[in-house]
Amino acid sequence: MIEGISHITLIVKDLEKAAIFFTQIFDAGEIYSSENRTFSISREKFFLINNIWIAIMEGKSLTEKTYNHIAFEVSKKDFPKYAERVRNWE
Repeated sequence: MIEGISHITLIVKDLEKAAIFFTQIFDAGEIYSSENRTFSISREKFFLINNIWIAIMEGKSLTEKTYNHIAFEVSKKDFPKYAERVRNWE
């Protein structure tokens, strides 16, 4: 029986920039960083966002446009705060 999602992994071109995005926009807590070591296919970092594990791994960005995405559910009350963070991020 499936109990839930263990984690979500995203391939990102710039590991450090993506880490800043998750911590600044979503208040993600960085749980793990492989630093300059490679244990799977590339450098990686793991984050926890409201009990959801998000892993980012450094790699080639997609060459074609896709509709790949994650949609976080945010309360109406908190939506303006997160919308403002996204608008002001870089």
